[in-house]
Amino acid sequence: MPKIKTNRSAAKRFKKTGTGQLKRMKAYKSHILTKKTTKRKRNLRKATLTDATKLKNMKKIMPYL
Repeated sequence: MPKIKTNRSAAKRFKKTGTGQLKRMKAYKSHILTKKTTKRKRNLRKATLTDATKLKNMKKIMPYL
């Protein structure tokens, strides 16, 4: 049986937590920041967990987490 390749783009974007969930950074923080409020930009700094509905697909593309 050959090894399964890890999706490298996903591996760089997600980290596994101690409980097995996936941690990710929020989107919409890279450009056009002048029209976004300070509060909105501050909340985008924080990491969040991926949705449970997507977890099965994520584990498929990153089999060696």
